[in-house]
Order: sequence, then C-alpha cells, then structure tokens
Amino acid sequence: MRDELRTLPGDLAELVGRHLAAAERALSEDDPERAHEHVKVARKFAARVGVVREAAGIVAYRAGHYAEALSDLRAARRLTGSDEYLPVMADCERGLGRPERALDLVKSREAERLDRAGRIELTIVESGARRDLGQHDAAVITLQRLPELRDPQPRPWSARLAYAYADALADAGHTQAAVDWFSRAMAFDEDGETDAAERYAELTGSVIEDVEEEFQEDLGEGFETDLGEMLEGRAATAEGEAVDVDLEAEVDEQYEVAEPAEAVDENHDAEAEVAKPGVTPAFIEPVFSDVRDVRDVSDDDADEDADEDADEDADEDADDGDESDDSGERDAPGEGRDQGRA
Repeated sequence: MRDELRTLPGDLAELVGRHLAAAERALSEDDPERAHEHVKVARKFAARVGVVREAAGIVAYRAGHYAEALSDLRAARRLTGSDEYLPVMADCERGLGRPERALDLVKSREAERLDRAGRIELTIVESGARRDLGQHDAAVITLQRLPELRDPQPRPWSARLAYAYADALADAGHTQAAVDWFSRAMAFDEDGETDAAERYAELTGSVIEDVEEEFQEDLGEGFETDLGEMLEGRAATAEGEAVDVDLEAEVDEQYEVAEPAEAVDENHDAEAEVAKPGVTPAFIEPVFSDVRDVRDVSDDDADEDADEDADEDADEDADDGDESDDSGERDAPGEGRDQGRA
C-alpha cells in the first residue's frame, strides 16, 4: 500500500495512509461505520489509487452500503486488474436484491482465474443466491460439489464452508443434518468467525458456554487436541457416499448450477476426495415441487433488469469521481447465516 501511495505528494500520502490505518483499526473493533467515514476521506484525496478504492469497497461492504461497495470495487478492478474481490462484488449484487446478477458473476470467465480460496468464497455466494431465488435444494447441492467440504483437516475456509452448508441444510428443511454441520463448524471456528454456536443452540435448545480458558487451565499448556477425534460422531450420517448422478443432471438442467473450476493443488484434491468416517457430508434427496425455475422470468422483471443495467452503466461512468453519494444501504444478505459472504 505504501508503494501505491507514493504516487501522491508526501503530505497527502501520509494523510491517506493514516485514514486507511484508522479504518482498519475501526474494523478490528467491530465499528464499520466509523471505518466507513475514514475511507471516505481517503477516497476523496486518492480516488485514482487502486488500493484506496479496494479499501473503500471492502469497508462499504462491511458497513452494508452495497451500491457504494460495488462501485468502488469495480473501479479498483479497473485500476489494478485484479479479480480478487469478485466474490464480494457478487455478494453486493445479492445485497441489492439482484441474485441473478450474482449468478452471472459466478459463471463469468473472470471467476475461473480465482485461486482456491476465492472459488470457495464464490461458491458460498452462489449457494446464497440460489436460496434468495427459493432454490433451497440446489443451494445444498452447489456446496456438496466442493471436495473441500469432505476435508477433515482445518483450512482457512473450513469454518465458513461448514457453516454455509449447515445454513443451506436448515433452509432446505433438513434440521438434523444442519445441527450436525453447525456442530462441525463450531469445531473449526476457533476464532469466532461465524455464529455457529448460537445457531446450534437455537436448533437444539442447548446452552453453549465458553469454557475454553477453563480447559486450558485444567489440562495444561502441553495439551493438544486431535480435530479428527473431536469431529468423530458429530458429523451427519450420510445416506450415500456420493450424489446420485441422475439427480445432479436434473438439478443442472433446471437451475444451471455452475460447475466448480479445477483445483490448483491436485495432491490436496486427491486427499480431500477421500471421505473419512464421521465427516462425510449429509447428502440429501432434493424435493423440487416448491422450487421455481430461475429462467421463468416475467416480462416485467426483464424490463426492470434492463432499467437496472442502464442505471448501472451510468454509475460506472461516475466511479472515478471523488466520492459516491449512493449508500445503497440495506440488510446484509444472509447476515448471521452466511456471515456477509466473503
């Protein structure tokens, strides 16, 4: 960030840098609105610096200003050429009530250039968009296709992925399987990234107490926990070892579910494909009677989308201005469920 800020005059670079640092501190203190005020000042003085627009977009997203976040991230993408924040952009489309556009980003050529973590985040957003459209069983199958869902080892995405899958199962009416997967998300989520414990307690009527510190005191500093043993017996009992091929074909035809891109690390994928006992995903048989086809869009909806496209083009032309006044504020998509998606 310092390297990019060097394109600014010395005093101005220091001012912008201080506001970005203050914004990061505010986010760490769970105060996205205060962070938003700081990045607005930074953007006012450095609207053509890529990292400043990236920071402004992420903070606006965290604060729930989805139209502003989308505008800033589009500008950052043009300035830097990076597709890193494509999952966040897709989730902003969900926040603006446009899940179809989120699915368009999922299927875009740019999505194929994302790394493993980025593709997983984009798949989580895709699952959420399916749920927004009422396609609850398709949302479950979208996540089932990720080999990382079967991986018993903790990864940076493990907690979020298990949580998203549990949330999709709950929305599809598979309560017991959802309980099992919220339990698995709890085991992965050591930093409290999700509210898996609260969701587990809500579904089971249990009271979850934070006794981690007591355990550490009682067991001593040298105590190590095997995550595989912790998960043993917690995960859902699978009804089958793999998704039925005919069922997948039916879902593909009806919902046009995007196929996951090939993984970068082939060795890791081979390891992840081996479903170990006690951690096999709870595969389900979807019921399609209450799910509508996303392609059955009325003429009125098509006209509305055309109007939104025109408005979006106008917004992009104004992106490089000093400051956007459009906050686009509305409730976060799946907040408390997907955790802000990316």
